[in-house]
Formats: sequence, C-alpha cells, structure tokens
Amino acid sequence: MVTKEETVPSQVLGLKAGELVEVRGEAEILATLDGKGELDSLPFMPEMRQFCGRRFRVAKRAVKLCDTISWTGMYRMENAVHLEGVRCDGQAHGGCQAGCNTYWKEAWLKRVDDDGREPAAEAVPGSAAVAGPPSGCTVAALTAATRKDADASGEEVYSCQATELLRAAPTRVPPWDLKQYVLDVSSGNTGVLALIRSIAVGVFNEYQDASRRLPRPLRIRGGRRYPFIEGKLRKTPHEALDLQPGELVRVKSREEIVRTLDASNRNRGMSFDAEMLKYCGRQARVLRRVDRIIDEPSGRMMRLKNPCIILEDVICTSDYHRLCPRAIYPYWREIWLERV
Repeated sequence: MVTKEETVPSQVLGLKAGELVEVRGEAEILATLDGKGELDSLPFMPEMRQFCGRRFRVAKRAVKLCDTISWTGMYRMENAVHLEGVRCDGQAHGGCQAGCNTYWKEAWLKRVDDDGREPAAEAVPGSAAVAGPPSGCTVAALTAATRKDADASGEEVYSCQATELLRAAPTRVPPWDLKQYVLDVSSGNTGVLALIRSIAVGVFNEYQDASRRLPRPLRIRGGRRYPFIEGKLRKTPHEALDLQPGELVRVKSREEIVRTLDASNRNRGMSFDAEMLKYCGRQARVLRRVDRIIDEPSGRMMRLKNPCIILEDVICTSDYHRLCPRAIYPYWREIWLERV
C-alpha cells in the first residue's frame, strides 16, 4: 500500500477539449491509487471500471468546479478532464440517479491520434511520469470505499466523487483570478465571446450582491442577480403528468414557469436556476424520472417525494456561474414541462 512518502505513477498530459483519449487498463489505473482508491484525493469509482480500454473524446478540461456541497464558490481541479458521454450510473452507490459527469485524472488516460495510434510521449511543462510501487488497491477496496461509517441513525452513508470534491479540489478560485479565464479559453472549454459575456455577468452580479448593503436608490432590481427570476408565491402549485423515459416534452415559457415559483424561486422545494432559462420553449426527451440521489453534504441517500425529471442532453452550461465545466443535469418539475 502506498504511504505518503511513496510515489505512485502520475502523468500530466495537458489535454484539451476535443482530443481523443483511451482509458488505461484496470491494472494500470489501480496502480495509481492509494489504499482508499483515490489519486490526489479524487476517488476512482467502481462505476468507472466499465470504461477501461475504451476511447472517448475529451468533453471539457476540468479546470474548476462549482461547490455544491457548502456553496462557497469555485474551486480549482488539477490534471483532470470530463469525457464525452461518460457519466456515473450509480450502480455502486445505491442506484443514485443524479448521473454526475465523472472526473478522469490524466494519469488514468493516454492520448490517441485520430488515426488510432498512440503518439510518442511529449514533455508537458510541469508534467511527471514517475514509476512507483504498486499501490495494493483492489476492486474490493474500490467497492468498500463507496461507503462511510453509518451515522448515528444507522443510515447508510455514501462516498463518491461528488461528496469528496472539496478534498480533491481544495483551492478556492476567486472571481478576480485571471488564470481561470485563460484556462477556460486555452483548454478549448469555451470561446472568447462567451468568456467576455460570462465575466460581464459576473461583475454585474458581484455589484448586485454588494448593493444590498447600499441605500435603496443605488440598487438595481432590489439587488437581485441577473437574469432576474422573480417568483412571488407563498404556496407553490403542483402538477402530475406521469412522464416516462423517451417521451417528448416542451419546456414551458419563462413567464409560465415564474408563475409557479415562490420568492426563493422554488417550486415545492426545488429550485429553478438561471441556467435552465435557455431551455425555455425548447423540446427534449425525458431521460428518466428521479426518485433518489445522494445528498452531497451528508452522503445520505435522499428520497424525492415529488416528481423530478431529467431531460436528454439538457445540462447546466454555467453561463451565469463562471463557465464551470461540470455539466450537471438540472432537475425539472413536471409543472414546468408539457407533452408534445
């Protein structure tokens, strides 16, 4: 088993969005992990084993991530990417249906040319390829690492990439950190125009947050953040459509959805986020109904009492959240949708 003084094989490839990679073999990946099945505190989950030996395009370089555990901002991830179409199916985590975009350390991947050949290794500034002793990590250890000690109530507590993200990415990235914006573009994650728009929105919303301490005449729209979703209800309505996977639906208009929200922009406890606005009026197919997801702060399995829907290819693009590349699925109330 690897100790803190020992070194495991590691590699920095400097991958960019669109590059073709191959997931290394299971034995190679296990050799990079410590006894808890982690590399740099990022778990390699049992659900990821099925992708070993397969080839994928890099969807985005995971240069940063939004904190959905304690909601304290953006954090820096090192030497990791997201792969196109590769999400967690939750089978080793109690059937969690969140469908999170998995993180892949570059040490678990190898670059492949478009003609299918593995290119000669190139030195990348700051890279390392250090052979170390095998870790002793096993598939059984990966499975065991999906659970933590039960809490006082005896309820099962899970551990996954989503619950451990702040350990794997402990460095906070403030809005004024210019390096993140350079990486956004140089990694191929986004274009210059989209970046400029994101920065402009961010600056405005920072002013909005600060303006709540100013006299009322100096506030814009009461200090609300752009794009100004303004729910007003005290008690929110409910509608059941019994939507099933594969059904075609249309997302209702912004005005129709806002009429279902309370002052916190929630319907029956579920938030309607600014990132969901771009899908208003669009059609999509139902991917699945969601009734259980892991609560990231506690690790407990949450059972959802009210219908919750995930739509195919409908993801958070983080236009209003500094272009975080996590691409999580937004959750939809059925009252926000209509059958086509």
